[in-house]
Formats: sequence, structure tokens, C-alpha cells
Amino acid sequence: MNNNRRSFMRTAGATVLGAAAVSRVAAASLPEAVIQTSPQMQPPVAPTTGRPYNPVVTLNGWSLPWRMNDGVKEFHIVAEPVVREIAPGMKANLWGYNGSSPGPTIEAVEGDRVRLFVTNKLPEETSIHWHGILLPSGMDGVTGLSQPPIKPGKTFVYEFVLQRSGTFMYHPHADEMTQMAMGMMGMFIVHPKDPRQYKVDRDFVFLLNAYDIDPGSFTPKVNTMLDFNLWTINSRAFPGVDPLVARTGDRVRIRIGNLTMTNHPIHMHGPHFEVVGTDGGWVPKGARWPEVTTDVAVGQMRAIEFDALAGDWALHCHKSHHTMNAMGHQVPTFIGVDQRGIADKVRALIPDYMVMGEKGMAEMGEMEMPIPDNTLPMMTGTGPFGAIGMGGMFTVVKVRDDVQPGVYKDPGWYKHPAQTVAYEYTGELAAPARVSAPKADSQTLQVRKPGATSSGHEGH
Repeated sequence: MNNNRRSFMRTAGATVLGAAAVSRVAAASLPEAVIQTSPQMQPPVAPTTGRPYNPVVTLNGWSLPWRMNDGVKEFHIVAEPVVREIAPGMKANLWGYNGSSPGPTIEAVEGDRVRLFVTNKLPEETSIHWHGILLPSGMDGVTGLSQPPIKPGKTFVYEFVLQRSGTFMYHPHADEMTQMAMGMMGMFIVHPKDPRQYKVDRDFVFLLNAYDIDPGSFTPKVNTMLDFNLWTINSRAFPGVDPLVARTGDRVRIRIGNLTMTNHPIHMHGPHFEVVGTDGGWVPKGARWPEVTTDVAVGQMRAIEFDALAGDWALHCHKSHHTMNAMGHQVPTFIGVDQRGIADKVRALIPDYMVMGEKGMAEMGEMEMPIPDNTLPMMTGTGPFGAIGMGGMFTVVKVRDDVQPGVYKDPGWYKHPAQTVAYEYTGELAAPARVSAPKADSQTLQVRKPGATSSGHEGH
């Protein structure tokens, strides 16, 4: 076991899982399967064997150790049921890899020959597709088309040479709807041969994924097509998502993969960024384009880069219902409805009943109200000025002048310089200018409710 593995196992509290359903001779040749169940981000570990590279940081995740065997980089991946903490107060029964969902990030270098042992500890057959990676057809991982299924208890081997650097993913291509809805996915980062190429100061990685888990239950509904109620970053919902910590002036890269059932326009406040990588690889410098929002479609990857600017900057999906937790899709709109009379009658039957929504939903971010077991409030998280009123696919890029290289610890809330925070105005206000509405004339459309003389609509 190389020093890189020893270091990781000490810092991550990992354990070793024996591979089942293979012979003793074969088991002896397998790399150890490192298991990590903590939802806390593990610091990046620089490689001590193989080609050098600049490691990535996986939000609320980790990178899978390997061993070198006659010049081949060997990994052991275990597909298995896992328990994932979506955010403090809620856990889910998912399927993943090596104890976590998403599974660990796989990191290797352009030109590496990799050998990936995949052991199936699920109750059904599976496979792994290496999404976006150039490889022989027989290593592509599509059950029935390019390989037999990996039956429960069996171990398969994938082996190929990594032909180009970039940001890729892995996921099953067997009962894909169920297995991906249960959380089976991970990132695969291929670094350039020259560590100086595309080098940045901080390189963050995460997947966008979604679940439909009823309040009080623990297992996702796998047949949901679009109406998910938990939109997550690496299977974590805000405020359980790690912040992205950087030093002022750092060149920061964020790699985003999307394995949900819809697109996500990812928007970052503060510094503008460039799109530097897509599914097809790196974007040449002359072809990069500036954005503050980049749309990541289903099955796509995007890499963005920016120069870090001091402050706390929101990073989130700009589909507004994707920054909500455990939301119901059949909740009626009560804006402008006076509920006081009915509320008194309901409280006679349900003493804890609370009126919601007649003035909008912002109050949901501030109220502490009873919720069912094992679920999350719709809007949660508290900042230095009160309730943030966000959940789901939301986190914060925290940039400080004094962050040290290699340190990713949450620095707390930003201390704004004097006179740089919006404030309440209490002086006199002039009457606001308004556009006057045009008067009705003979061309104005007239609408009336059908009356007793109408045909077929009486009494409506």
C-alpha cells in the first residue's frame, strides 16, 4: 500500500472492504476498497506515485486512492447501498460507491493506463459507463450492448488508456432510471500530462443531482420524471453544502456535472467568470466566453474560471424552485387572501396551525415550525443579517485576503468594509413617477361574464 493510500486512510477515517464473490487468488490481487461515509469535504491529497498533478477538491466529497501495479493505476470501486446525510436533520437511503453518494472522485493523468475493479454489492445487476471518456467500445459499460451485466456479488475489470484531459463522469448503464435516481454517479477528472497546463490555484468539483423523498421517509421515489423535491449539490442541500473557500486574487476553477433530469442555469454572484471547459474538453483561450450564468444541460459538464474577489458570493441554480427544500408541487397560492377567519376555526381542531403564504413565502425562511421527521424546511440557513431564505442547489463562494494555500476551512461570514453594506433610508421621499394608464376608447377590449341570456353557461 503506497504512502498516498496510508495518508488518506488516516485523514479520512477510511476502512477496508474485502471483495466478495471472487477466488482467493483473485481477491489477493485486488486493490483495497477504501470506504468513506462522512459528508464532510476531505482535503485534496497530492499524489506520491505516478505522474504528478494538481488535485481537485470535491464539495462534501473525496477522491478515491489507487495503487500502482507495473505502471498501471488501479482503483477498486464498490457499488453498494449507502446512507447519505442530505443536510443536518435529514438522511436518505441511497445507492452509491464506496460508502458515499455521489461516489468518490476518480483522478488520473492523461496518458495513464487505468484498471478499475468494480464489485457489485447491490441487490440487482449493474455496470459503469465512463461518461465522455474516449475508450474501446467493450469498456464503455452499456449492459447487453458492450458487456454482460455485473451480477450481485461479482467483480468486473475495466482497463483503458486515458487519451485526453478534461472533466468527465461515471454512472451505471443498467436499470439506469432506478440506479441514478438512487444516487449512483461520480466525477472522473483527467489531469493534463504537464501540471503547468491549465493550472489554477483552487480547483473545485461537484455534481448536480436531485431526489424525490416524501417527508418522513428515507428512500427516493425512482419513477419521478421532473417533480423532484430535493435539488442538491453532490447529494447535499443548503445549508449542508460546503462553501467554496478561496484567497483574494486566486484563480479558481469550478467543474460542474449534471446528472439530473433537467438543465440547471448555474449563476454566480460577484466576479464574472469564463467558460473554459465543456463535454468536449478544454476551450481554447481565444474561444472562451464570459458569463455570470452558464446553463448545464442533462449529461453535460462545464468548467468555469474566475479571479477571486473578497466577499461572500452566492452560487446557485437560477431556477427559483431549485433553491427550495422538500417543496410540494400542489401547494395553492394564498397571496392576498385573508385567512384570519378560517385560521381561527382550524386552530380549534389543530392548535399549532399557522397561516402561510398570504403575504408571500419569505416568512418560511424565518419561522421555526414543526415539520415531519426526516425532512427539511423549504427555506433554511441563517447568515449574518438573518434568514437567507434559500435551500437546495445553493452555496456560498467565500473569498478572504488571509486564506492560506491548501486551507479550505470555512472562514465564517465576511466582514464588510465600512460603508459597503446596503442600509435602510429614513429620510423624506418624493412621490415616485408613474406612467399613467391610457383611457378606454372604442378599440378597448370589453369582457363580460356570461349571463342568463348566454347559451349553455348559466349559473357558472
